[in-house]
Amino acid sequence: MTLGINRRSFLRLGMAAGAASFVPRWTFPQATQPAPPTDRLAQMRAAGATTPIKTTKLYNNIWLLQGAGGNMVVQSGKDGILLIDSSFATAVPHIREAIAAVSSDAPHALINTHWHVDHVDGNEGMHAAGFQVVAHEKTKTRLSRPSEIKLFHMSIPAYPAGAIPTLTFATSLSHKHNGDMVELVHYDPAHTDTDIYIHFQNADVLHCGDIFFNGFYPFIDEGTGGSIGGTIAAARKSLALAGDKTKVIPGHGPLGDKTALKKYTDMLSSVRDKVAALKQTGATEQEVLARKPTADLDADWANGGSPDMFVGIVYRTV
Repeated sequence: MTLGINRRSFLRLGMAAGAASFVPRWTFPQATQPAPPTDRLAQMRAAGATTPIKTTKLYNNIWLLQGAGGNMVVQSGKDGILLIDSSFATAVPHIREAIAAVSSDAPHALINTHWHVDHVDGNEGMHAAGFQVVAHEKTKTRLSRPSEIKLFHMSIPAYPAGAIPTLTFATSLSHKHNGDMVELVHYDPAHTDTDIYIHFQNADVLHCGDIFFNGFYPFIDEGTGGSIGGTIAAARKSLALAGDKTKVIPGHGPLGDKTALKKYTDMLSSVRDKVAALKQTGATEQEVLARKPTADLDADWANGGSPDMFVGIVYRTV
C-alpha cells in the first residue's frame, strides 16, 4: 500500500471516528533454562488478566497507560481516541476501563509500535471495541503468519483477522488529529524490523516502542531483524527528536526524558564497543561472557534484565 493511499485512508478514518512501571521479567529468562513456550505465553496472558493499569497524565489530552505488557498511550478528543499498543488479550477489559476513566470519545485507531506479543495481543479485542489497527507493513506481515521468538523458544500462531493491521505504511505517516500533528515513522531495523516511533509534535510526547528499555538491559530480537547497531541508530534518531522537555516513552520501564534516553544510548554504545573489541581478538561468545564486559554497568542496568543474555545478543549481532 502506498503512502498516499495510507494517508487518505487515515484521513477517512479520522472523519468516520468523529503502578509502578512494569519490568517485563518474561523477557529475561536464563538462556540455559527456557520455560516451555506454551507456559510462557500463558504466564504473560495470566499477568495481563490480573495486573491493574496505571494511568499517568502527560498532556491535557494524552495519558500513559502501564500494565502487564508494553507501555501504552491514549490521546483523546473530538476526532476520536488514538491508542498506542494493546498489551495482552487478557488485559483488554482493563485497558477499556482505563480509557473510559479518562475519555468518553469514540474509538479511532490503535497503533502498534512493532509486532511483539506484549504489544499486539490485545489487537483483536480493541478492534472489536471500534479501533482500526494501524502499523508498519512488516508488522502486518508478521502477524498474518506464524512467528517465532527463538531466544525464548516461543512459537506464536498467526493472529485472527480482527487483530491484523488494516492500514499500513512503509516509511512514514503523518496526520493532524485532536489538534496535534501525529507522526508515525519507521526506524531502520532496530529492536526488530517492524519498529516505529509515534511523535505528538504539539504535546512534545515521543513513544519509542522497544528501541528504548528505560533502566535495564534490553531484549533485541535478532530473529526478526534486530541488532545492537540498529538499536543504537534508532535510539540516536529518537534523541535527535527529543528536546529538554520532551516526554519520552519507552516500550518498557518508567516514563523517560532526553537525559534518560541518552544514558541508555550511551550504555548500548559502551557495551557494543567492548564486545566488538573482544570479538575482534577472536574470542568466542562464551569467552566474552566469561570476561563480564558489563560488570561496571550492572548496578544500574541489570534490574530484571540478564547481562549474559544481552551480551550474547550483542556478540551475535555486532
